[in-house]
Amino acid sequence: MDKMSFTSFRPMSFKMPDRWTQASPDMKRFVLAIAFFGFGSALLDSIFNNFLDARFHLDGFQRTVLEIPREVPGLSVAFVSAILAFLPSRRMAALAGLLGFLGLMTLAFFSVSFYWMMPWLFMYSLGQHLFMPLSQSISMELARPGETGKRLGQMSALRNASAIAGSAIVFVGFQYLDLGFASTMVLAAASILVAGVSLYKMTPDVPQHHKVHLKLYREYRLYYILCVLFGTRKQLFLTFAPWVLVTIFAQPTSMIARLLTIGGAVGIIVQPMIGRMIDRKGERFALSFEAVVLVFVCAGYAFAKDYLPIGVAFIVVAVCFLLDQTLMSFNMARSTYMKKIAMDPSHITPSLTMAVSIDHVFSISIAILGGILWRHVGFQAVFIAGMVIAVVNWVVAQQMRRFVNKK
Repeated sequence: MDKMSFTSFRPMSFKMPDRWTQASPDMKRFVLAIAFFGFGSALLDSIFNNFLDARFHLDGFQRTVLEIPREVPGLSVAFVSAILAFLPSRRMAALAGLLGFLGLMTLAFFSVSFYWMMPWLFMYSLGQHLFMPLSQSISMELARPGETGKRLGQMSALRNASAIAGSAIVFVGFQYLDLGFASTMVLAAASILVAGVSLYKMTPDVPQHHKVHLKLYREYRLYYILCVLFGTRKQLFLTFAPWVLVTIFAQPTSMIARLLTIGGAVGIIVQPMIGRMIDRKGERFALSFEAVVLVFVCAGYAFAKDYLPIGVAFIVVAVCFLLDQTLMSFNMARSTYMKKIAMDPSHITPSLTMAVSIDHVFSISIAILGGILWRHVGFQAVFIAGMVIAVVNWVVAQQMRRFVNKK
């Protein structure tokens, strides 16, 4: 390549390092926090279903019952954040990292029985659920005007890049290095502790007033309905999709980690595109698109095994799993929608936190009802119900433009 050609490529080659150099200290610390939190979470996600199967030999119904201690923290996060309202949101996020660290360490060394595992899982899950809305609100605070979707997409892509590293370590470690469940959890705990320290070093923002917590506003009713539907929809991916792979298709830990790694790689490219789609096309278009694709994903989960050869059926379900993982990123459209309709900026973080509690009321219910359907009707019934949820989600999304116009 001649000198002129090399020079023409130089600005593109050094675009990302220049952005990192120019970023504010708080932005750098937040990027590190997202990366380490994503890495630690991916380590646990990659091993958790196989850990349960190997250590406690759970059936499908017992697995769904376990979602109660895992998801109740999400239900209670609005109350916890209200109690902690005296803390700036960035300090509260740092506390979430500390809870995640303690939960993983105790999960690794003190899960002596199925029932003793539950409180440690609860502690980790509380930190994880507390971090979810705070990470979204902090991301939007650090975004340029008109680019909140883009910023959320970038942070999601970063989280996926970190998840690739975590899932890849699990794949290599379990496949070739005799890595164990406890050592993986310790590594995950250390990563989440680093995230918490990075968040603690960020400049504290102004704490929210207690009066804006634990309140439901009539003006945000459509947002709450969208959160309810997300709570029912997300449980399909978090609980039942991997359980299909582990129990129906008998896939090992290394395969789950491999699929999560591939999904993470796809997400690095796709999630910023989703963020730009939200900024340019709007939340209504994005959520409608998500609902349509989810119908086909659920159909693949439900019917592939019955109508296709087992090898082809597994490929179809694996592709559905990857699509499902990508579709979860469309939840950022609900967050940007909340920011657009907020009557006061102080409502955003408490409303995002309240949304986590709202969607968990329904995700816990779906986990229990799904377990009953799985046991008494068959796993197909769970995903047929998911198709119905997707259709309802599409119908509700059509109301978004009319609601904003009326407001």
